[in-house]
Amino acid sequence: MKIAITAQQDNMDSPVDPRFGRARWFVVCDTETGEYTAGSNEQNLNAAQGAGIQAAQNVARLGVEAVITGHVGPKAFATLQAARIKIFTGISGTVKEAVGEFQAKKLQATDKADVEGHWV
Repeated sequence: MKIAITAQQDNMDSPVDPRFGRARWFVVCDTETGEYTAGSNEQNLNAAQGAGIQAAQNVARLGVEAVITGHVGPKAFATLQAARIKIFTGISGTVKEAVGEFQAKKLQATDKADVEGHWV
């Protein structure tokens, strides 16, 4: 399964970025092989609006089935949900730790946004 984790840096030792739409990086990990790639989200860091929607569309194009992040706003949540991507919020620590918790089934998917729009 491919999952995307919001990250402050482009590697598995990076802290999880608490923001979804304005995360610096998305680390995409294949939970079956352990391989990962990192994609920059630079275009959305300073977007006046629409960062969450654009970020959600970008990760959907990557073919992920789940997103792990600190927080997600209502528009990003709706876009991810429309793409049938599971969303896990409230996550901290490193990307590697988040992947381990996901694989150990310690994370619970959320059914709603946990912050208002334009949260930075």
